[in-house]
Amino acid sequence: MNAHLVLRRLIVGACLTPLALTCSFAQSTPATTEASPTLFQTISAQDSVLFNAVNTCDLATVESKFAENLEFYHDKNDPQYGRKTVIDGIKNNLCGKVQRELVPGSLEVYPIQGYGAVEIGVHRFHHIGTQDHDVVGEAKFIHLWRFKDGVWQITRVISYDHAAAK
Repeated sequence: MNAHLVLRRLIVGACLTPLALTCSFAQSTPATTEASPTLFQTISAQDSVLFNAVNTCDLATVESKFAENLEFYHDKNDPQYGRKTVIDGIKNNLCGKVQRELVPGSLEVYPIQGYGAVEIGVHRFHHIGTQDHDVVGEAKFIHLWRFKDGVWQITRVISYDHAAAK
């Protein structure tokens, strides 16, 4: 190989290496996609409405916050499909037995382009029945909110890492 060809390859390599590293870094470091203050406030308010309704067994309001094709995934139970199934579970297992509280400072909201938002957080469940009165459970959650026809509804729930409160 002649010296001119070797020099040319070194120059091309030296020019392309920083470009390749820059492209690689750009792909592995996502842009900040945190929600605007308005979206954060909107989803936070939706969360409050939903869980105030759960805590008071206002099942009509709870139903309005869930999409018909709701999917609910729980680390301790089988998946539940459909709004009616989830509402029945809330009615039978939470109403009058458990109060939900969002852990302050745990809420995160991110926009989902063309769909709505994802809400991530930690919540505590205070058991209010006489048998388990002082038991407090804690779990992480992910709610996928769809904004359609001017209405926010949850289409997917993932509830995981259930344990005694930390």
